[in-house]
Amino acid sequence: MQNPTQYAPCPKCGQTNAKKVGYTWWGGALGPRMFTHVKCQSCGTQYNGKSGQSNQQNIIIYTVVSFAIAFCLCGGLAVVGVLLQNQ
Repeated sequence: MQNPTQYAPCPKCGQTNAKKVGYTWWGGALGPRMFTHVKCQSCGTQYNGKSGQSNQQNIIIYTVVSFAIAFCLCGGLAVVGVLLQNQ
């Protein structure tokens, strides 16, 4: 079991009993690990366990970049498909 004081105190209630988040809708299993995303066991606030700040900006950037990469990959596959059909 992890030491509950290894993370920054909750920015909402000040408690130090945060627990690491394993999976989120925005980042799957990788996103929360990248940003040390934790959840306060007292009030439920989710935040960056290293800085004690919100991860909102990181989440937005992560989501936009992930979408852009997926869009480029799908678009790239569509272009290859069109090129192969034209030959």
